[in-house]
Amino acid sequence: MNTLGHGCIRIDLEHALGPIKAMNAVNNGPSKARSDQTVSNFDEFAALEIPYARLHDSAHCHSYGGWHSVDITGVFPDFEADAEKPENYDFTLTDEYLENIRLAGTEPFYRLGQSIEHWIKKYGVNPPRDFHKWAVVCEHVIRHYNEGWADGFHWNIQYWEIWNEPDNQPAADGRPSSTWTGTVSQFCEFFTEVALYLKRCFPKLKIGGPSLGWDLEYGERILKHCRENAVQLDFFSWHYYCSTVEALVAKADAVHELMARYGYGNAESILNEYNYVRGWSDEWPYSLDCESGSRNYKGAAFVAAAMSALQRTSLDMLMFYDARVGCGMNNMFHLTSLEPLRGYYPFLAWSRLRRLGAEVAVGITDLPDIYATAAIGKDGSVGVLVTRYTDNDDITAPKPVTLQIPEALRGKTPVCHLTDCLRIYTQVFPKVSADGTLTLRMQPNSFVYIEF
Repeated sequence: MNTLGHGCIRIDLEHALGPIKAMNAVNNGPSKARSDQTVSNFDEFAALEIPYARLHDSAHCHSYGGWHSVDITGVFPDFEADAEKPENYDFTLTDEYLENIRLAGTEPFYRLGQSIEHWIKKYGVNPPRDFHKWAVVCEHVIRHYNEGWADGFHWNIQYWEIWNEPDNQPAADGRPSSTWTGTVSQFCEFFTEVALYLKRCFPKLKIGGPSLGWDLEYGERILKHCRENAVQLDFFSWHYYCSTVEALVAKADAVHELMARYGYGNAESILNEYNYVRGWSDEWPYSLDCESGSRNYKGAAFVAAAMSALQRTSLDMLMFYDARVGCGMNNMFHLTSLEPLRGYYPFLAWSRLRRLGAEVAVGITDLPDIYATAAIGKDGSVGVLVTRYTDNDDITAPKPVTLQIPEALRGKTPVCHLTDCLRIYTQVFPKVSADGTLTLRMQPNSFVYIEF
């Protein structure tokens, strides 16, 4: 992608690049109203055609069942109980939550483990007392949802992820790690034993993890231990929060290089937590404002730009954190009303690109901070997502962005929907010149979806 100076965007309809990837997956699913005292975003969520919803931190939301759902301590609350007996499991609220996700047309991506615990005392993020028994509990969770065990289902859920962010460090005030209180050696032993056991039980399912938080050296120790113990990893999952698209792309390349170094180059690389974050301490209020506050347009543009940029990397799936109801990092739905925010619309645009199916080449000449993805359908319909994103708040002027319309599309009227600091997915009517160019004036941190 060329991003130097002023120029235009050109689409090559003859140069197919492969499918549009699942860059529009998320963490967590919709809320379905139960009474007059609850609100729902079920219909709006379903309209997005989200491919996967990862079940992490679901316990922090009462709409999903709170601490009685998803987490191993939620579905198997007494670890001393017999793991073979159905009566020792409590699937009720998790069943309801997963069923709502599936009714919305989305597949669950099940995180086997625990939601984050920020408190001074830790309950579920300590190393399990018996690694093998913990694996057996996970086995029965999978059998419940895929094989009908314990009055369960036959949903064929494919992705099963072991744990979350084992590399998180203890807090500055002395509190233990909020995600894994054991050592890296303990986690390597735990992860390896669980992965080997589950893959033996379910050779056709996708077993992986570990949702690496940030530390590639920690990840290297895990991958080295997996290789030494002949663990088949179907995917390697990792997280990254930042404020520039270039940092995301560089991290994706670094992760893939690490995977390949230890023989896992053919496993899926899944970035299953990301969002706009400039900083976690003094700059956290600003970051949160860009996610769900008054600067929501900036966080939305970051998401749109990330989707386009990472589409062209080795990454296989991108999962936004977080679509969870009531979460301040949810820039898709309003905190209380659940009405769509600006961050909803990159997912709508990407779902339309995925519906078209085949990515085609896009050339960007001399346009700084511009990202674009185009797709073509079997009927010749074309969609283009163009994003202008910058983390530099000193850049305030609108910029003309010119799209060279391919010859095959010259007879079609483009339909353009623009989202920026002033508009929310609003139809605009740019002038199309006689030479086949379409020019839009784009504000900093804006995106437009164009259909032909």
